[in-house]
Amino acid sequence: MPETLDRAVLADLLEMVGDDPEFLAELVDTFVADAAGHVDAMEAAVEAGFPADLLRPAHTLKSNSLNLGAAALAAISRALEEQARAGSLDGAAGRVAAAREELARVVAALERARADAWATP
Repeated sequence: MPETLDRAVLADLLEMVGDDPEFLAELVDTFVADAAGHVDAMEAAVEAGFPADLLRPAHTLKSNSLNLGAAALAAISRALEEQARAGSLDGAAGRVAAAREELARVVAALERARADAWATP
């Protein structure tokens, strides 16, 4: 499985925002706030039995995770997105639970990166 957080991606993102650590912090805060909602929406779609409702939150979480270097979370989200496109929910509840767990690891890793002033290890 890919790593939880690729700090090189964060370093690239910091460079793309003009080496503005406050702006990067805002992007991270927005990601964290939105990601929990996407996982909640995916869980609701699975519980309701509507694979079509799984597509948008899975796609968005995948893309946003890739932008911040959260490759493992992106991979889980990609699998859910592909399932939704196929109209299947087989095993989706377990994948959503895995996404929730991985998101917690990503948030912790982002907080460590913030504490390190976004420096690469």
